[in-house]
Amino acid sequence: MSVPSVPELLTAAVASLGGTQRDGQLAMAEAVGEAIDGGHHLAVQAGTGTGKSLAYLVPAMRHAVDSNETVVVSTATIALQRQLTERDLPRLAKALTTPLDREPSFAILKGRANYLCLNKVHSGVADEDPGAELFDAFDLSRMGREVTRLREWTSDTETGDRDDLSPGVSDQSWRQVSVSSRECLGANNCPYSDDCFAELARKKAGASDIVVTNHAMLAIDAMSPATILPEHRVVVIDEAHELVDRITSVTTEEISAAGVSQVARRLGKLIDDETADALVGAGEQLEQLLEDSPEGEWTRLPTGAPLILASLRDRLWNARNAVGPAPQAGSDPEAAAARQMALSATDSLHDAVVRVLTVFGEADITKRHDVVWLSADRFRSTVKKVLRIAPLSVAGLLRTSLFTDSTVILTSATLTIGGNFDALARTWGLPAHGGSPGKDGTVGDIDAAGWRGMDAGSPFDYPRSAILYVGKHLRAPGRDGIAEGTLDEMVDLMNAAGGRTLGLFSSMRAAKEASEKLRERVGFPILCQGDDTTSALIEKFAADEATCLFGTLSLWQGVDVPGPSLRLVMIDRIPFPRPDDPLLSARQRDVDARGGNGFLTVSANHAALLLAQGAGRLLRSTDDRGVVAVLDSRLATARYAGYLMAGLPPFWRTTDPKAVRAALSRLTTGAARS
Repeated sequence: MSVPSVPELLTAAVASLGGTQRDGQLAMAEAVGEAIDGGHHLAVQAGTGTGKSLAYLVPAMRHAVDSNETVVVSTATIALQRQLTERDLPRLAKALTTPLDREPSFAILKGRANYLCLNKVHSGVADEDPGAELFDAFDLSRMGREVTRLREWTSDTETGDRDDLSPGVSDQSWRQVSVSSRECLGANNCPYSDDCFAELARKKAGASDIVVTNHAMLAIDAMSPATILPEHRVVVIDEAHELVDRITSVTTEEISAAGVSQVARRLGKLIDDETADALVGAGEQLEQLLEDSPEGEWTRLPTGAPLILASLRDRLWNARNAVGPAPQAGSDPEAAAARQMALSATDSLHDAVVRVLTVFGEADITKRHDVVWLSADRFRSTVKKVLRIAPLSVAGLLRTSLFTDSTVILTSATLTIGGNFDALARTWGLPAHGGSPGKDGTVGDIDAAGWRGMDAGSPFDYPRSAILYVGKHLRAPGRDGIAEGTLDEMVDLMNAAGGRTLGLFSSMRAAKEASEKLRERVGFPILCQGDDTTSALIEKFAADEATCLFGTLSLWQGVDVPGPSLRLVMIDRIPFPRPDDPLLSARQRDVDARGGNGFLTVSANHAALLLAQGAGRLLRSTDDRGVVAVLDSRLATARYAGYLMAGLPPFWRTTDPKAVRAALSRLTTGAARS
């Protein structure tokens, strides 16, 4: 049978689903199909309302059915995973069953720690002693109730997937019934291997046309010598603007005194007292070292650190070698599980210590590939010093482990910075093209670079639907909290909008300060991130048109509220990274050392991406209208302002506060009349 073309399948899908085909959607679908057939990489910027999920799923399904090959679709967020597996894929599979002559299959695959471990549930092996210094009696009682519910859930669930549990449980409780891939006994040694939820999910994925996973799993699969994902040749990465951060997170390791104590507890009776005491002593030395050291990046090891870290490395290695042989398969699953968990924790910490020592084995800081820093993690009244190590760049990893072996489609509503794809392409390990998308929305010589970029546009009439207002007359933000003039401006804008405001702030401190001060000055309810779960706050915000919602990072990218509940997106300042962020500071310094512009390449790109994501919260449907207000005069006056503005939608732009208040008032009056 001849498989229908991508345009034919898209037309059939849209008709079956009762939607309207858009020009940008068709152009994107055709480009994705051509990239898959031609074996070249493609980056597609597709604005809200384009229908990008359908635009990549249709050619992906076509390829999977025609070639009998699995296509992997990776997302950054659980929300998009759910949208794909619970709504988009089931409906699309049914719509394409007739033209493809069979119903395409799909599955979701997550990391092993996302699934219940039957051996851990039935053996009763505790993850760790929670520690009285961190958890009070109420916490422990709650955890006990949650673990009991999890054990009862084991007999009811068909998937063992944490995300299927409602209501959810704390991370601490979930760890009591789950294992990481390193902690897993393996199918040959586990008495529950035939019923293992993680293995069943992998088996289903291996037989599916489309496998939905996340960026973390994609990274682990790329780095691991073992096969994690089903064999595949094509990868679609949605929410690609988050790829680098998610990969960086997966490749970040940490060392702490609490971590050493956890390893010692897990080893327990598996090693002799002398070896255990030596490990505990090394942990105490580490604790003192970290307590005496200042927070921030380590460009050289503090006095005494080389000996202390080397001692810890050796004590961990000795402890690992002191662990006895594994019990015979199936003879004592509880002992086998405890042994494997202890070895996993020991290996992870040992590898992290070796990695830190390796960094400082290179005297030339410009030749180092990792960044090391000390941070203070605060939990209630407790402060825990943690040494972290992360890659300076993941471009090399992505280039050699992802782009070399697969045809990769990258898509998001925000991929161009400063008007082109080059900034993100470099972070992915792809060569820069230079230039902006042409009239057909494309850029790049495939033969020269192996990839091309495409802007699929948006169905929104941006200049007629929204205003970008920059508070040029306001004092530039400082470090002393929100200026009184900026608060006055917020009051005026919120009153003109009749509430209906999403406030996006550069820090949680600023969000709380603004919410506390403005609650006394406006007559609208103001919700602040942290008052409840983020999802609950968004639901309340969407349900009441007068309500306002203030928050920070997760709201910049995670809010989808079409309709009259959102008329004003208010941004307190350009979201540059904190100047004391050790990883981004090191990346900026590295660019400078190589002759580039570190500020523009790192800080400005970081801010531009977040600004575009924040501005994208406003228009979620073609009927939406409103204002994005950036209360930072630097967006109108600084030398880099044009670069940041180039990544924003082409809203009608103004710096006139009277004009923007009048526009908001007209929208509010119109909404009241309707």
